[in-house]
Amino acid sequence: MQFNTHMQMALEQARAAAKRGEVPVGAVLIGPDGAVLAADGNRTRELNDPTAHAEVQVIRTACALLGQERLKGCDLYVTLEPCPMCAAAISNARIARLYFGAGDPKSGGVIQGPKVFNHTQCHHVPEVYDGIDAQASEALLKDFFKGKR
Repeated sequence: MQFNTHMQMALEQARAAAKRGEVPVGAVLIGPDGAVLAADGNRTRELNDPTAHAEVQVIRTACALLGQERLKGCDLYVTLEPCPMCAAAISNARIARLYFGAGDPKSGGVIQGPKVFNHTQCHHVPEVYDGIDAQASEALLKDFFKGKR
């Protein structure tokens, strides 16, 4: 089986988020058939919504598109390690596989911080693959915040 990454599309969404003044995080949700169901970036400032992280945006879009609250068999690509809120949403949506780029030592919730998927209260644990195009994701974030300081 050949692995096809969709991280470049997630990086495009992160770049678009940065142009909107958002923290540059992008996400892409892929259906079981390999079709792109949703692609978006952070929109917390634009929507005045602290939950409008890239992951939540694509989960909402895909669920609306499919008319269901579960995304079984779907893959999520995101440029930054999901925060605890997004990790919980990923679990609740029953996403099969999570691929992410840069780790997030400050706010991560998957391999750092609270490690949401390791809790006994976590109802579903996706397969997790980290470090995909991590350097490109890290560079986007560093450049964004360098311009803010």
